[in-house]
Amino acid sequence: MTQTHENRRQVLYWRLLARLFDQDEQASLESASLAVVEDIGLPPALLDPQVAVDSIVQRHPELAAEFDGLMLPAAQDERDGAAEVRRAALVSKVLLNVFNTGTGTVSAGQLSRWQADAGWLERALGCKPGELRGNRSGGRGVSPTGTGGAPTPDLSTLLPEIGPELGALEGDLVKRMHLREVLADPVLAARLTPSMSLIEQLLRDKDNLSGVALANAKALIRRFVDEVAEVLRTQVQKATVGALDRSVPPKRVFRNLDLDRTIWKNLTNWSPEEERLYVDRLYYRHTARKTTPQRLIAVVDQSGSMVDSMVNCTILASIFAGLPRVDVHLIAYDTQALDLTPWVADPFETLLRTNLGGGTDGTVAMTLAQPKIAEPRNTVVVWISDFYEWHGEQLFESMAAIHRSGAKFIPVGSVTSSGRGSVNPWFRERFKDLGTPVISGHIKKLVHELKTFLTS
Repeated sequence: MTQTHENRRQVLYWRLLARLFDQDEQASLESASLAVVEDIGLPPALLDPQVAVDSIVQRHPELAAEFDGLMLPAAQDERDGAAEVRRAALVSKVLLNVFNTGTGTVSAGQLSRWQADAGWLERALGCKPGELRGNRSGGRGVSPTGTGGAPTPDLSTLLPEIGPELGALEGDLVKRMHLREVLADPVLAARLTPSMSLIEQLLRDKDNLSGVALANAKALIRRFVDEVAEVLRTQVQKATVGALDRSVPPKRVFRNLDLDRTIWKNLTNWSPEEERLYVDRLYYRHTARKTTPQRLIAVVDQSGSMVDSMVNCTILASIFAGLPRVDVHLIAYDTQALDLTPWVADPFETLLRTNLGGGTDGTVAMTLAQPKIAEPRNTVVVWISDFYEWHGEQLFESMAAIHRSGAKFIPVGSVTSSGRGSVNPWFRERFKDLGTPVISGHIKKLVHELKTFLTS
């Protein structure tokens, strides 16, 4: 890279840092950056933080492909001074739009624009829009290489850290909205993009909404539930319905007739003269299956720190409830417990019945869960919490008793898409000693554990 290219690149990044840490423009940096952008043939709107990336791409569609994978490391032979300056201008645009969120009240339009810009940042990092913010499964790792004469950070370690920060920014924007006023206006409400942060606010405030505002809130919740459910269904896939039970004779009806086997077994009865096959015996397929149902009891902490888990677990429970031979029960708790089993097939209705917030007392949930364990060998209990409990020792003894009874007990620290979560170290060590270590919060691991048990 020539000195001229390096200087231009530094100007663009110095301007980015200045705008991130100081809302006031630095006239010299602004004019110098404008000169660089115009000289390399990029639109000046790239320097305006009020212009969304979507707007830039709409006016200049040829730039869309440049944003994809923009921040991934380039190979040694792909380094080019002019290309690095262009890259710096595009990177600066994405970073400034996402991380310079300002202060004060946020409108529905501003939130929607930020979410779109965050999607472009995720694309620039090699992920799908929504992945890093926890709406989808985690982003892919990238091996480190160097560009521009300096080492590039290892994105495989940075991506897990970027996701929670994006989620925190989004949550702050949602809190700064006058959400009730937005929901009361159908036009503004339609501009909202469902996200975990927005759903949390809606669930917390649902009892204070009515009329048009409540209807719009429910529509947003249902949209988000349907989107997440579609992703989870692809992870769960269709479970098997059990092994064939050959102790039960096949039912002798036409639909069970095994025609190929019948012909093969009677070939000795073929008459060449008559060109006819005489059948002495018909063979039928075994269709009876072992029908002992597997029972899944999901207990989820609905306290303030577990909102993401509550939403994901509710949707996951509804998916497993739709599988054959799976009897699903769902219990939510904070300082009180609620049996949500009657609504487990409809995650939307289930979430409307939750009451987020409060303390944590798992013993009240245990009182509802224990009577549901009728056949321990056919039962799996999934307990989702950060395990910061008021009656820790008493609750752990009850959990250990479930494990000793022969039921499968799976403690889960959280059920988020990002896998981020904190677990009480006291509980973590005791679960490890019990032989039931806490599953990390990534939802894919829980799906794997449940499928293994329910289809075994």
